[in-house]
Amino acid sequence: MKSVTIIIAVTLFSSLPVPLVHGQTSPKPAAGEKSAAVAGASKRTDVYHVHFTKAALGKAAQLGDWLKTPDPNNPMPDHFIVLRHQDGDAWDYVVITHLGPKATVEAAGTAVPPDKRDLSAWHTDTFVNGPSWEDFTRAMGIDAGSKSKTTGSVYSVSYYRPAPGHREQLEKMIGEVPSAPSDTTVGNVLMQHLEGANWTFLTIARYNSWDDFAKGEKNSVADTTKKDSPWSRLRDHTDFHTDTLTDRIAP
Repeated sequence: MKSVTIIIAVTLFSSLPVPLVHGQTSPKPAAGEKSAAVAGASKRTDVYHVHFTKAALGKAAQLGDWLKTPDPNNPMPDHFIVLRHQDGDAWDYVVITHLGPKATVEAAGTAVPPDKRDLSAWHTDTFVNGPSWEDFTRAMGIDAGSKSKTTGSVYSVSYYRPAPGHREQLEKMIGEVPSAPSDTTVGNVLMQHLEGANWTFLTIARYNSWDDFAKGEKNSVADTTKKDSPWSRLRDHTDFHTDTLTDRIAP
């Protein structure tokens, strides 16, 4: 994937495994799909690069086209996903690139072609640990057997910074196995900051469709004011968080 600098003179190692929520609720698979644990909740063995970027004025389409083009110079050129903002935070795209069990940063960096340098107004780069590529692709619906059937998927991308002294509680909450009857998600991933931006955890929740997303949100509203609801619990442990709805443009 051509858009990000994935090499900086340190080696990043995965931290201890930790336990996902999507935004404000605890998701569960849609009817007919087997319930699965949150990918990355118990084992985070691999390093990923997370690139949030805002397109320069009038350059959104060109930036998207570049971001979704695999970089043949990468050892695993197809190991990435590109999600496009629909509603939420200020960024336009997020690119999540799989790097394997470790990543190194080199002084030479990654050269950006001159004609691509002005496509982005700003960006952030963060290394995280997460599940294996196999588990990640399965949860995100981009494994070989699924990606052609999941083009209509909706993804809720959230990142969190725990309140002081509440890291373990937040981590446990967002890593819980999906169970709420009102939830309609079909895949969830939890990742943890290693180096980069000022958030600690990143979660991605996948829905089969916009209809499923709307149904889950509508069903969960009634639970918002209940004691110990996910909405309330999140606000007991979080310094800040953002939720952004996206669609997928690659793969």
